[in-house]
Amino acid sequence: MVVILRFYLFNISYMKAFISKNQPLRSYKTNLKSLDLISQTASELPKLLLTNKVQKKIDNLNSSSFAVDVLIKNKRNKEVNLAMSHLSFIAHAYIWGGDKPRSILPEVIAKPWVQLSTYLGRPPILSYASYCLDNWYKIDPKEPVSLDNVALINNFLGGVDEDWFVTIHVCIEDAASDAIDAAYKLSLLNQKNNVNDFSKQLKRIIASLKKVNHIFSLMPEKCDPYIYYHRVRPYIFGTKDNPDLKNGLIYENQFDNEPQFFRGETGAQSSIIPFLDGALGIEHSNDNLRPYLNEMRDYMPPNHRKMIDNVEKRSKAKTYINKSKKLVKEYNDCLEEIRRFRAQHLEYAASYIHKQSQIKNPFGTGGSTIRGTGGTPFMKYLKKHRDETGKQKVNK
Repeated sequence: MVVILRFYLFNISYMKAFISKNQPLRSYKTNLKSLDLISQTASELPKLLLTNKVQKKIDNLNSSSFAVDVLIKNKRNKEVNLAMSHLSFIAHAYIWGGDKPRSILPEVIAKPWVQLSTYLGRPPILSYASYCLDNWYKIDPKEPVSLDNVALINNFLGGVDEDWFVTIHVCIEDAASDAIDAAYKLSLLNQKNNVNDFSKQLKRIIASLKKVNHIFSLMPEKCDPYIYYHRVRPYIFGTKDNPDLKNGLIYENQFDNEPQFFRGETGAQSSIIPFLDGALGIEHSNDNLRPYLNEMRDYMPPNHRKMIDNVEKRSKAKTYINKSKKLVKEYNDCLEEIRRFRAQHLEYAASYIHKQSQIKNPFGTGGSTIRGTGGTPFMKYLKKHRDETGKQKVNK
């Protein structure tokens, strides 16, 4: 009961961890013309981008066309999440959907986007939460989350590759839910608990992560590296450490019209691996990438950040696994599954980004060739954490 109560204190679904057990809203329940227009514009993005008309459409709107004040005033949280996802896609389509990036975001998008982001406690930029966690629904509501039963609320250009890329991440979040629950319970254990108490949770983590790694391995089946790099990736970049917007982005009549610099959407904003690192006592050396990892938490929902901070401070599981060789093996198996996940991520970074950056692109830019969408030198980052995870297995 304690565990359940603590999950709800953080406003996180007990059964589904970082992804809601109830699918996100697909449409607004509040009847407002501005919300109808937001929804309509978001649904039209694939065609608007294809015909190069996104910026023209937005520029022709008045400054209050996308008003969201009512949602915030009435604390319509599910609708707020939907609006945040809608506006994040619309804003990124506006910024990145023309012949060259736009450095000024008009007030019609900027004002409601900043209002929503302030309410939600994360920056006004497309983050993993809006791109993945709040951007899906089940085709058959009665069936579980699966690769053939998840569809997306928002797309940029749309198509099989973009859809598959995001759907894989949605299903990974769902598959990881049991690992998150087990890791949380593991973090509550201490010297008063017996070997079986520890073993039960470690086994759950292993089984859950095996499912995660299987789902992750399916990425190449329907997401082609070339299409990803040139048709999916360009729309999810941020404005920080991005040479294409080196002077930042101005949110019209927001932030005193001073340029802002925010990271783009990246898997590093998922809470799964940082949470497991914290629960299992996996440590990473304090180098130049440490501030980046800490910064990524600013883009997570605040309740996710609280859970990670809490488990990092409390978990002593690693100090108790020497109770038996069985626990050492199971602990090491957990680390091996996390290492496998990081190794697979590194392989995808090489094939989906680094290799593609060497190919001349007839369609436009795939963005920076040496940095990930979050603005980090991704290859170095991924290699480092893969290796550090493997090295922290326990010998007995």
